[in-house]
Amino acid sequence: MPKETMTGRERWLAVINREKPDRVPMDIWVTPEAIDKLQAHLGCDYDEMLKRLHIDRPFMVWAKYVGPSIPDGENEFGVKHRVVDYGTGAYYEACSSPLAGFETVGEIEAGYTWPSPDWWDYSQIPGMIEGKQDRIIQGGGSEPLLIYKQLRGEEQAFMDLILNPEIVHYCLGKLFDLAYENTRRIFEAIPGQVHLTYIAEDVGAQDSLMYSPDQIRTFLHPRMKRMIELTKQNGSHVFHHTDGAVRDILPDLIDIGIEILNPIQWRCAGMERGGLKRDFGDRLIFHGGVDNQHTIPFGTVDDVRREVIDNLRILGAGGGYILAPCHNIQSIGPAENVVALYEAGYEHGWT
Repeated sequence: MPKETMTGRERWLAVINREKPDRVPMDIWVTPEAIDKLQAHLGCDYDEMLKRLHIDRPFMVWAKYVGPSIPDGENEFGVKHRVVDYGTGAYYEACSSPLAGFETVGEIEAGYTWPSPDWWDYSQIPGMIEGKQDRIIQGGGSEPLLIYKQLRGEEQAFMDLILNPEIVHYCLGKLFDLAYENTRRIFEAIPGQVHLTYIAEDVGAQDSLMYSPDQIRTFLHPRMKRMIELTKQNGSHVFHHTDGAVRDILPDLIDIGIEILNPIQWRCAGMERGGLKRDFGDRLIFHGGVDNQHTIPFGTVDDVRREVIDNLRILGAGGGYILAPCHNIQSIGPAENVVALYEAGYEHGWT
């Protein structure tokens, strides 16, 4: 086995800068229940798990909430959440929509208080990265449409795009402004030391886009571009997450400046790995690609190993690939499959 000559940070940055790493970096997205299952299988804690599986996980920094007191079960936007058990784990799901009853922008302005960036304390961030010089640092970013759908309710939010565009523009403006200022203050707290910024928005379903291209271009991309410009001005790289079948909008995303595309759900319509690499591989870094709808939860160890090798061959051809599951590994799958993912990546990912 070759010997590592780079840290995880150096490995990530080599791939992003189109340089040759010692091996393909490996990342993990995973639910808490699946982490517990994997640690129990390996007989170790989280940090030892990362080390043993050679995972180059980014380290995330965040500001501490110090704003007005929040009732139990709510977040800073006033959205109530409840735990929904799905059998092998649980998610926190929104169960209230504070803006659902408003019919005009004026009513929202009069009846709702938007969070302020002053509700967060950024002074703790420098201390968070002490001793993390080997890891790539992630900080800041945005995903406002997700919050908007919680504020208005899922069904109403989709109808708003056609029936109430002025409300969509107003609310997304507020949410993007908050994300922008939060991100700017994180950059200010540790200048030049944030490497990745998560600028996300889920726009894809299994077979197609969930929104029309015109809606995406009208409501999201101008505001995302402003976030992207801030990110690049501060020396950070744009990590973009969108699930599903999003091939049709990829040229637009490239035009506004995304650099790393996650999660590469290649079983979705139009997301075949070879076509993505051929058409966009010179302009995008691919992150993800190991299927967690079928292969990881229901495949064999050999199925997982074959898929990892295929991803390295297809998405990793000529560089530009970070090996990871295509979204959160769920606890339904065997821990042996997760171990096989990283063992195969470590065995076959040397460049």
